[in-house]
Order: sequence, then C-alpha cells, then structure tokens
Amino acid sequence: MQLIKNAQILLENQLITKDVLIDQGKINKVSDHIDYANAEVFEANGLFLSAGLIDVHVHFREPGYEYKETIRSGSQAAARGGFTTVIAMPNLNPVPDSEEKINAQILLNKANGLVHIEQYGALSNGLTSTHVTNIEGMSNAGAKAFTNDGKGVQTADTMLQAMIAAKHVNKPLAAHLEDNTLIHSGVMNAGQIAERLALPGITGLAESTQLARDLVLARATGVHYHVAHISTKESVSLVRMAKKEGVHVTAEVSPHHLLLSEESILLDNAMFKMNPPLRSQQDREAVVAALLDGTIDMVATDHAPHGEEEKQQSFLEAPFGITGIETSFQLLYTHFVKTGIMTLKTLLERMIDAPATAFQLEAPTAVVEGARADLALFDLENEYEIETNEFASKGKNSPFVGWKVYGKTIATWVDGKIVYKDNVK
Repeated sequence: MQLIKNAQILLENQLITKDVLIDQGKINKVSDHIDYANAEVFEANGLFLSAGLIDVHVHFREPGYEYKETIRSGSQAAARGGFTTVIAMPNLNPVPDSEEKINAQILLNKANGLVHIEQYGALSNGLTSTHVTNIEGMSNAGAKAFTNDGKGVQTADTMLQAMIAAKHVNKPLAAHLEDNTLIHSGVMNAGQIAERLALPGITGLAESTQLARDLVLARATGVHYHVAHISTKESVSLVRMAKKEGVHVTAEVSPHHLLLSEESILLDNAMFKMNPPLRSQQDREAVVAALLDGTIDMVATDHAPHGEEEKQQSFLEAPFGITGIETSFQLLYTHFVKTGIMTLKTLLERMIDAPATAFQLEAPTAVVEGARADLALFDLENEYEIETNEFASKGKNSPFVGWKVYGKTIATWVDGKIVYKDNVK
C-alpha cells in the first residue's frame, strides 16, 4: 500500500492539493488528508499528479532492430516521459502480420515492458502494401488496431479491403499517408528551404491526396479511420470537412509538427529529418489551430529512435525519424500551457482522454477512486534543459536537445508500482 502525500490534482480546471492512497494496483482513496499507518509514503511536495499519459504511436524496434531501441529501453523512456500506456507500431522483423506473430509480440511486450504496451497489427503482409492480412485473426489475438505504418497504402483496393475487415472487428485503422509517386526521393519539405540546401523535397500533396482518397473510402465503409502524424493545412481541412459530414475519423499530430517548421532547418542536420517532414510555417499554424479546436483529436509522439551513427549522416543518407516520448509533455506544457495558448486541462485531454476513447483503451483518464493506479508526477514550476545523457531511450536523435522546458517527470506509477523515479537531489 502506498500513500502519495500533498499532490496537486486537476479538478474542474483547478489544481487542488490532495492525498492519494494506492492499494493493490488501484486508487483506493483521494482526500484532503489521509493517514495510514502501514502505507509507504511518497511525499509529492505540491507537485502535479496526473493519470499516466497515453501515446498511440511509438516504435520500440524489438524484434529486429534492437540496436536502435528495445522494448525495455523504450518503455523506460515512456515512463520517464510520464507515459503509462502506449501502442507500438508493427515495422519490426518479423512483422507482426499474422495471428501467431501478434501472439508472440504481445507476450514479448508483456515480458519486457515496464508500461502497458498495446500492439498494432500490420495492415498488409510484410507491410508491403499489397495483400491484406488476416485482420480478424489478429484482432482475436489481441491486436489493438491496424496500420501499414512507415509506408503508404498505394492501391485503393488494398485500403478498401483493409477498411472492410477493420470495420468488421470494430478496430481502428491508422494510416501513414504517403503516395510514392509524389515522393521523388525527397528528404524534406519541398520549398525554398530545400532549394537553398540543395536537397530534394517532398510535396505535401503526397499526404493530402492519399488522405482524400481514404476519407471517401472511410465514409463508404464506416470504419474508424485514424490519421497518423498529420502535417499539412490541406490535410487539416480535409479532416475538418469529413468530421462535419459524419465520417468516423480521428487524427493525431506529433510535437515536432506543432513546434517546428521547415524554417527550423538551418543546415543539413538529420536531427530534423522525419516523415512526414517539417512543413511550412502556415502548415504548423494550421495543425496548432486544429489541435486547439478539436479537429486534431490527440498528440502522438511517433517516437522513432535510431543509432547514433545513422543520424550523424546527411539528410540524403540518414533514416527518417526522431525520438520524442521523453520530451513530449514537457515541450507542449512549456510552449502552449505556460504561454496561455492552451489550458492544462485541454493538453491532458489531447494526451490522455482522446487516445483512450478513440482506441478503446482500459487506461485511466483521471486521478479518481477505483481507477487503475497509472500515474505520473510532474514538476511544473522548475525549468531544466533537455540533455541526451539523461535519455532512457537508446535513441538520442532529437532536435530539441538544449531546449529549456518545464514539466519534468519526477515519478511514474504503473499498476501502483513505481517504474520511474527522477534522481532529484
């Protein structure tokens, strides 16, 4: 039994100091003052206690790419970021594209994970974008949703058949939008910055044209269609229109697309290389506005660790992707909540409530009696600098290193057990 003393909890958009008693993995009591003789006491000292954050888009790389990340290191990074539930992508080796492979992956996640790790099943065999997998079998085995992540589905019929199957099992289908015929070996957003750096560009049409196709198919099938890492103003407009027309569509945006634009890329520095790429300032402003008005439902990090040598290469050779799960809440709290652009309540809704609801997760969304004790304690008052030597992830590939932020994670509980504790002095 644990007793968290003097934690601030968000109640009706106000921070109120409460004690929280944890027993057998659940919140037993929340009150102004709790004394319990046999409890292990954790003194929160007025720090902010929240339900654990949820990330529906992470890459933990195991099996197949353990030099980039492992399930253990990825889940340690999640806990350090304040996340207690994640959904892991299927771009692994072997790809979890069958009932047997999903079973094996779920067992591996449970054996090595420190947080709750749900699993995406592959939409197509081997993520090749051609033949649709046995979605019903993988759903029965425990796949939480389905995706072709990392590769756009190139044929409309493949997407249509996948949507029909996902609708049948009532599971979300998450889309990485990328029309290969419009990529032209691009490595960053097409525009003046790419021209100045003499790098091939990727037009935003590669995303939005495929999204337009998929939204028509989603309307026809009634599937829950989820847009991964949305990045352009055209895509935002399409999602906004589709929602008004009753299409069952949700969307996520990554912190880097909210905070950075192509103008952030001053040199050929692959720490700024991700897919979709950093877009124009207009695109950035559009996704921020859409997150505020609810057109974009949630934040997801697209946590994508790579080996150090890989990301030391130029834009032309380095892989796409950056890490993000250890800095997501902190960056958004600092740049949106502390500046008054967004309330803390809204940020938590986008990082907890919306993903839990959309993906039918059992994760708790508030610090209330009877809820599973998945909790995160944050220091909202003291500034600190993002440093790679403090990362729990194997991946150090972040463009935010050196940024000063608030909201450091002090402790994280999963099922009532502390899985991360900051080395505060």
